[in-house]
Formats: sequence, C-alpha cells, structure tokens
Amino acid sequence: MNLSQIHERLRMELLRRIERGTVSVSLLARQTGFGQSHLSNFLHNRRQLSLEAIDKILSAQSLSFVDLLPAHTFPSAQPMHDENSTVPVVTHETAIFERYVRPAAIQSILHAPVESLSQLRISASAARRSWQRFIAVQICIGDARAMDPLLLPGSICVLDRHYASTRAYHANRPTLFGVRNGSRLILRYAETLCGRLILRPHNTAFPLEALEIDDTSTIESVLIGRVALVMHRT
Repeated sequence: MNLSQIHERLRMELLRRIERGTVSVSLLARQTGFGQSHLSNFLHNRRQLSLEAIDKILSAQSLSFVDLLPAHTFPSAQPMHDENSTVPVVTHETAIFERYVRPAAIQSILHAPVESLSQLRISASAARRSWQRFIAVQICIGDARAMDPLLLPGSICVLDRHYASTRAYHANRPTLFGVRNGSRLILRYAETLCGRLILRPHNTAFPLEALEIDDTSTIESVLIGRVALVMHRT
C-alpha cells in the first residue's frame, strides 16, 4: 500500500469505530494528544497525517499496519482443506460488526473438525455471504442463563455467519442463533411470526422478545449467525 491508501483505510476504520460508538473524536484526541480539529479534518478527508501521527493513532487504537491490509489478503478468509479447521475466537463486537477478522482482533484459535463445518448449508443475502464465515465467541455466565441447561458457563460457540435467516435449519427443531443485543451477543432461538422476529430462550424463566422486521437486512442486523458448534470448557 502507498501512503494515500494507508490514510484512506485508517480513516474508514476510525469512522466505522465512531459509528459503532467504540471511539469518539474527543476520546481519540485524549489518547493521542492531537487536537480535535486536527483529527476532525483528517476524518473528513481535509488533511493528511504524518507517518508518526498514523503510528500514534494505530497504537492508541490497538491496530497495526497489517490490520489496514485488504481483507482478502488475510489467510483466515481462505477455504478449509485440512483435517482440522481453524476458527478465530473474537470479541462479541468483532463478531457483530467486522466482515473479516483482523489479525489483531483474534483472541485465540479454535481447532474444529473440518467435517463439522464444511458441509453446512447457507441461508443469507449475497452481502452477508461476503463476510468471513466462521467465527467463535465466548458466552459469559449471565448471557448463557437464558439457554440453561443447554449451555454451560463459559461455552465457546462457533457461529456460521452465512446462515442468518429464520428458515429452520432442521425440520421440527428450533434454530439457535447468536443475536445482537447492542454490542453484545446473546443466544436465542429465532423465528418469524406476523411480521415480527421472535427471540425465544430455552429457559422458560426468561421472557420472549419480539422485534419488528422490515426486510432481510433488518433480520441480518439482528441475527449474526447460526450456532454451528458448541464447545464446553471443563
């Protein structure tokens, strides 16, 4: 990448983070020591930064130059051929918002039998099918209670982000999804009923939730992916 491309990729990444609410211009100013007007001009493409300034912003946001590379250059986006497939374990926020997992966003690597994942069916829009397919997240004790006793505390769930519709995966069996709840993931069964998306817990002590839906994009903004595999930590 040349310097102009580095500027643009950094600018777009910062704008995405601002849109998601994970950073603000004022917070970035405090982290870097730059003036807010200086940063605002950069974000609005009215000025460029020196390499030293870029490096300071990358450090403040826990990014590297590798994270600014085009997503298709990451090895994690390649097809699975080995006996064991590698699935990145990431934060809830990364699972919800990131099309591809940046190297710096990987918390650990999960090794799953490839036959468990390679034959799974897809049900998602073309836009969603451009996302990196399999990612894994850890579900905390509080979030798992709604699915008790199906899930144990600290469960690691592999999400198939290419299955994000309410079409039942198995006949006569509810489909379990990772569902967006703000910037966190919760696990719920999901189905549509009378123009609403019904989110159902396994534990009947927890209430149902009903969300108004307009189209596929609305559903896919809530359903992050079908739970393809659950691994319990002992």
